[in-house]
Amino acid sequence: MLKYVFIVLWANDNGDGGTFALYSLICRYAKVSLIPNNQPEDRQLSNYKLDSPCNELKRAQTIKKKLENSKMAQYILFIVTIMGTSMVIGDGVLTPSISVLSAVSGIDSLGKTAVVGVSVLILVLLFSVQRFGTDKVGFAFAPIIMVWFLFISGIGLYNLFVHDIGVLRAFNPMYIVQYFQRNGKKGWVSLGGIFLCITGTEAMFADLGHFNVKAIQVSFSCVTFPALITAYCGQAAYLRKFPDHVEKTFYNSIPAPLHWPTFVVAVAAAIIASQAMISGAFAIISQSLTLGCFPRVKVVHTSAKYQGQVYIPEVNFMLMIASVVVTAAFQTTEKIGNAYGIAVVSVMVITTGLLTLIMLVIWKTSIWLIALFLVGFLSIEAIYLSSVLYKFVQGGFLPLVFASLLMAIMAIWHYVHKKRYMFELNNRVSSEYMTQLASNPSINRIPGIGLLYSELVQGIPPIFCHFISNIPSIHSVVVIVSIKRIPLSKVAVEERFLFRQLEPREYRIFRCVARFGYNDRMEEPQEFEEKLIENLKEFIRIEHLVLEGEAPGNGEKTEEQVEAVQQPNPSSNSSPSIQSFNATATSANSSNLIVPSWIVDYRRSEGPKRKCSLCKQKWREG
Repeated sequence: MLKYVFIVLWANDNGDGGTFALYSLICRYAKVSLIPNNQPEDRQLSNYKLDSPCNELKRAQTIKKKLENSKMAQYILFIVTIMGTSMVIGDGVLTPSISVLSAVSGIDSLGKTAVVGVSVLILVLLFSVQRFGTDKVGFAFAPIIMVWFLFISGIGLYNLFVHDIGVLRAFNPMYIVQYFQRNGKKGWVSLGGIFLCITGTEAMFADLGHFNVKAIQVSFSCVTFPALITAYCGQAAYLRKFPDHVEKTFYNSIPAPLHWPTFVVAVAAAIIASQAMISGAFAIISQSLTLGCFPRVKVVHTSAKYQGQVYIPEVNFMLMIASVVVTAAFQTTEKIGNAYGIAVVSVMVITTGLLTLIMLVIWKTSIWLIALFLVGFLSIEAIYLSSVLYKFVQGGFLPLVFASLLMAIMAIWHYVHKKRYMFELNNRVSSEYMTQLASNPSINRIPGIGLLYSELVQGIPPIFCHFISNIPSIHSVVVIVSIKRIPLSKVAVEERFLFRQLEPREYRIFRCVARFGYNDRMEEPQEFEEKLIENLKEFIRIEHLVLEGEAPGNGEKTEEQVEAVQQPNPSSNSSPSIQSFNATATSANSSNLIVPSWIVDYRRSEGPKRKCSLCKQKWREG
């Protein structure tokens, strides 16, 4: 609770958590991304602010430079990130299996086959309702969670007072030392089972986008943690009197009149626990997808209020098949628990490492507090990790197999993605070619706006030359559009589009970088293009005002012209103006501006509907 609830939750990326949220924070502060698409204008985004004055700035700058100059460090950071991501996705398989199978074990009197069959049926139903969205499924079962906490805390208090209240002496740390002295190696091995009592916190961090930090801190500290402690103390008191009932302590310790009501509530609570991990897997896959680290799949945003709530049909189907296979193959929670423990403790160790780096580089925390955090938590997690790895051959190999497979897929996909980007970057169209093209009389200009999609954020992609050589005609206005994913959870709508005009200016070729965070919803093509055209018209208006204001002999400038001239003017090889703004807010103040006649021609053209098939294909790919 101390680590995740009061420390890790604050390392969120504008309200979103998970391994990739930590990685995006690091990438945003230091240039450690393997794809070189950083732009100075990205730091002007409102959600991009990180720096805060402190005495540890020099140390942070030193570590930052070492990270940026070391390819080995960048590759290690990337591999560790996708390893943690793969483990969380593996949790999306193991959590539903162990949670449902454990809850349904209350009907073991019907035999193991019946328990497995009912568990598989519940799993299929659970994954089938995911398409309705996390908020709808959670709202339907949320009251059950409060009932569940009331049940387990009440039953825990009952067992505590009825059987042996003396177990509360276990809070004395001396009993930990005596436990290991008395049991030796067996005590160390038992830590693997004890660790299962604290699983789920990694899912809480991955699901952070659904709630805020304060809500989680209050609910966990005041409701969840006391209920769990009471339940475990009650089971310990029961085992003091019935030590032979250790295999099924939970259901055996329930008073007979409450057995079946508790069984029903336990199954519903298992569904909620599984739902949290599944939605966390969806969220982290969505993050990795937008950062170019996962094969493209369909992402459905299930909530208009919470952009982080997504549903991925293909992944949902694969998780369902894997969970059903694991449940049918292992049949007992003991073997699944061995696998589950390795996955969870691995994620915790990776989170500790990434958070330490964030403390050093971004938070600029005191080195003594960082050392206390790292040594304290990493030593505890290392002991737990060694214990769960002891049962590697008894089912513990499963999450490592899942992680290895997913890591291979993600690494290969990112490698190909990077190679394609570097090819386009190294084969950009030269300025000499554009100068020759502008003076070539055989190139026809047709009315309308042509949109050419590319991942390059600077320069003209090589596909443009191929297009001109096969079709010696281009539109009156050409917009090279880049869909850029920022290492940021959300980008404000008014900061979405970044425009510049490429040289030669009379050729009317524009660069548009559409910036999206990894939790931003991508609009449908028609809606996106309409917004792009509106923002392009505003950019052209302001560009025209700037040029008119700089022309000699214009006399007094209007208020609108003065405002336009004062727009940010970073240096660029393409155009003297780089601007990002909201067309809706600007259009109200620019209706009476002087607009060049060629802009009016564009507005009368077919606009975004007039695109070549190549551009449409690029949209579908990107």
